[in-house]
Amino acid sequence: MFGKRRPLGKAIAFFVACLGLALGAPVVSSAAASPFSVLAFYSGTFDAAHISFEQEANDWFPQQAAANGYTYTATDDWDRLASLTPDDAKVVLFLDDQPQSPEQFDGFHRYLDAGGAFFGFHVTAYNDDSTPSSADWFHNDLLGTGRFASNTWGPTAETLKIETHDHPATANVPDTIQSSVSEWYSWQKDLRQNPDITILAALDPSTFPVGTDPDQTWHDGYYPIVWANKNYRMLYANFGHNAMDYDHNVPLSSTFESADQNRLVLDGLRWLGGATSAR
Repeated sequence: MFGKRRPLGKAIAFFVACLGLALGAPVVSSAAASPFSVLAFYSGTFDAAHISFEQEANDWFPQQAAANGYTYTATDDWDRLASLTPDDAKVVLFLDDQPQSPEQFDGFHRYLDAGGAFFGFHVTAYNDDSTPSSADWFHNDLLGTGRFASNTWGPTAETLKIETHDHPATANVPDTIQSSVSEWYSWQKDLRQNPDITILAALDPSTFPVGTDPDQTWHDGYYPIVWANKNYRMLYANFGHNAMDYDHNVPLSSTFESADQNRLVLDGLRWLGGATSAR
């Protein structure tokens, strides 16, 4: 969260936020696939809502691994990116953060050029005036966003319109799906104008208004939520910010509450790992 922080007017029961996490998440099964390795990078140092997502992601993804044909390792050592190869990890996840040094960005660029795959979440795409120039390729060419423009507040669950089913990540979900709770971002560049970007999901017009703070609510417009870049094996998803009781450091939602969103994530992850082919 990078806008104003305000408490939610109505707390969501904590057991709902943790459903399937502390007691063991229901596994979303898929057809058997050749195992591939996933290496998740996280920091766990900024904003309780982001830390909450990182912690539950590092619980949830391993619980889904056996049924979906991958192994899962998490690390907070971003310097590993400097020398990472696809032999080290078939897919890398960025959980609410991004590389910080030129060496990390350069190493990640080489990794993708060598055939590695990437799935980024939420803060992975955030940038501002303090973002180093070494990140220009990452934000402009890979993600296609340019600068961060605005965010909604507070975090809300929204209806997402699936823009195409002609991609393995979205082939098995309905035309519209309910997202989990998140804070939502908008960008300087219109991804619809970028021929390298394939938008997979966007906010559905029926879901407006988006936000609970009148000063940070969207009432109309087009907002991509999940997309791919045709030049790389990559996906980005804008969700990954749980609702929080900041005063007591208690999560009030879970990013993995939506079965359809989970299906999209896992089918996308399997495609990145080579378990399915793009259509």
